[in-house]
Amino acid sequence: MRIVVAMSGGVDSSVAAGLLHEAGHEVIGVSMQLYDNSQGFGSCCTIDDLHDARKVAAHLGFPHYIVNFESHFHRHVQANFLEEYAAGRTPIPCAHCNSEVKFRELLGRAEAFGAARLATGHYARVSEDADGRRHLWRGRDAAKDQSYFLFSLTQAQLAQAHFPIGELAKDDVRREATRLGLAVAMKPDSQEICFVPDGDYARFLEREQPALATTGAIVNAAGERLGAHGGVHRFTVGQRKGLGLSAGVPLYVVAIDAGRQEVTVGPREALDRATLAASQVNWVSGAPPEDWTRATVQIRHRHTAAAARVRALDDDRAEVEFDTPQSAITPGQAAVFYDRDEVLGGGWID
Repeated sequence: MRIVVAMSGGVDSSVAAGLLHEAGHEVIGVSMQLYDNSQGFGSCCTIDDLHDARKVAAHLGFPHYIVNFESHFHRHVQANFLEEYAAGRTPIPCAHCNSEVKFRELLGRAEAFGAARLATGHYARVSEDADGRRHLWRGRDAAKDQSYFLFSLTQAQLAQAHFPIGELAKDDVRREATRLGLAVAMKPDSQEICFVPDGDYARFLEREQPALATTGAIVNAAGERLGAHGGVHRFTVGQRKGLGLSAGVPLYVVAIDAGRQEVTVGPREALDRATLAASQVNWVSGAPPEDWTRATVQIRHRHTAAAARVRALDDDRAEVEFDTPQSAITPGQAAVFYDRDEVLGGGWID
């Protein structure tokens, strides 16, 4: 089978490509150039990473291409990043990159290559039932699971998606890389947003959109002014550090009003919420449930999914009621619905 493998230059996608090649598939490696590397962006998806991907392909003996997706990446990921922070929300660029770039634009390129599948190095799994319906599952390695970032995948996309390392643990992936003789076997994982240098997202935002650095008030729940800030983009719900306030109890950001340039803070217990509303909801099966359904709901990548009930609403929306209140439900993050390890769907928290 001819399979295009999205190669970032890291160990995960390199092993995915290596295993498929070893299994006898006709592998075509494709790397995405997402931004102008001369701008001094982060340590992920750099020109060095593209070179690493090419070296892996040359070592294993399959073709490798670099495709320029700068305009797509800017439009769907970076622009969204700016707009969300300007609106007082906290975006997830990796999720937008997966849905709008990898599994839309790159999938189209895979079809142009005549490939039946697009494989990536995600820690996730896909299965097909007797009726031909695809199911999306958490990766076998719970510590590395990336299904949270893939909730927007449709049945058509899942039919062409392939996750070769979804059954493996990270240590197993590195062992496979060593066995295959890959130079990236011990390459460290990237832990930052790829286009933000040094993880300083506030500086990046201000450079791209100087008007964001607008001062405003920090207030308590009663609306009393406690201090000032240099822009709502510097805050996210649940944040404690960097408030510049002196109080008798620890204070946390509990709400952000971008229209008023106002940040509301309060004690730890003020972060607890039992409900949320989500928009742009995707149901992986293609059909939303007709009534309330039980699920566990994950509201951040590192959040332990909590028991809840979920109901689909009109206009691709949904509401969630948790069994117990959850802390720091943050607008702009994803709420992903699970049945044990299966992804039912998800949407963006409003």
